[in-house]
Amino acid sequence: MNAFWVATIGTSVIAFALKYAGHNVPEKIFAHPKIQSINALIPIALLSALVAVQTLSEKSKLMIDHRLAGVGVAMLALFLKAPFPVVVLSAAFTSAAIYNWL
Repeated sequence: MNAFWVATIGTSVIAFALKYAGHNVPEKIFAHPKIQSINALIPIALLSALVAVQTLSEKSKLMIDHRLAGVGVAMLALFLKAPFPVVVLSAAFTSAAIYNWL
């Protein structure tokens, strides 16, 4: 068994243990308002980090290109309270237009 399989099995065991431990936490801990506010913000932070990494990186380098313009147009559309399909399509069209222009 090589190091890859040891790492794969090890991370699987750790993920299972964390999930199992999460199911055994008493409900009164999650009922605390501070914990509820933190739990509400975690998905927002993770999604924001994912968007930033996918927008500004190419392999291991910082890259500013057409994707940043698409995200900028999407942010503008969200600020103007556009419907979600309009946000996605405007970002896609902007990104594609700049990609084809460059």
